[in-house]
Amino acid sequence: MALISVVIPALDEAGCLETLFARLSGIDASAEDTFEYIFIDDGSSDGSRKIIRRLAEANDNVKYILLSRHFGHEQATTAGLDHASGDAVVIIDADLQDPPEVIPELIAKWKEGHEIVYARRRSRKGEPIGKKFASWLFYRTIRRLSAVDIPVDTGDFRLIDKCVVDAFKQCREHSRFVRGLIAWTGFKQVAVYYDRDERYAGETKYNFFKLAMLALDVAIGFSCLPLRIGILSGMLLCSVSLIVTLVIVCRFLFAGAEISGMAMMVTWIHFLIGGQFLMLGLIGEYIARVYSQVQNRPLYITAEKSEDLSTK
Repeated sequence: MALISVVIPALDEAGCLETLFARLSGIDASAEDTFEYIFIDDGSSDGSRKIIRRLAEANDNVKYILLSRHFGHEQATTAGLDHASGDAVVIIDADLQDPPEVIPELIAKWKEGHEIVYARRRSRKGEPIGKKFASWLFYRTIRRLSAVDIPVDTGDFRLIDKCVVDAFKQCREHSRFVRGLIAWTGFKQVAVYYDRDERYAGETKYNFFKLAMLALDVAIGFSCLPLRIGILSGMLLCSVSLIVTLVIVCRFLFAGAEISGMAMMVTWIHFLIGGQFLMLGLIGEYIARVYSQVQNRPLYITAEKSEDLSTK
């Protein structure tokens, strides 16, 4: 009999928490394994904390971590993984878009010998076309940019073995992308396909801007491609400038064409300055990440947690 830890990060999900736990309990009652549920509240302001405390008081297998403020979904998930003690850990969001009834399938694949079992979305119900397209573009963009093989159309909903959790805990960078870090650890992995439901209550916490920033985190955190693009861009600019200069000189020498010096100078100065600003921005982004890491601040701060919750 295995112990399965279920990590549930939540931000303003008061309308979902009790229904989510009821559905999780239904799985628990029919399973041969034992479950512990770890709710991580990421600075909610809608009464989620009261509900989480009430669930913990009424159920011995419910534990919780209340962060001192909103640190972000990736940090909240990390807090749950830091305190999970199960033989395997399931990560699932609290909004009920990822159906808990898929968890037995994840466990079955894990027992077949896979250390990482990620849930891949077959369809996405109740989402506007714009959101679906943004998500589609996001997953394929990060797959192209990242040096790590991050599966497309997969969120944080997955099961990971204890050995993966132990490896993940060694990764303490501040600009985090949990599913990318899990993929980076390697290990044997497999997909389970499912249909994603529409949000049960509340509003989505991700918009196009947040997805874009997350994609930037992945590009910089898992690849040197942006820097290499800068080097190639610089080489291309220099080559184009040289070719254009040679063309102008040849036309002047052999065809008698006049050279519009001022227009040419202004055009190329603006072009080169734009390229320099692009490169300075990329270099500055990397320097900012180094500065953040050197500060060595904690990834999150716990304001309150269950007394029986393990500290890792």
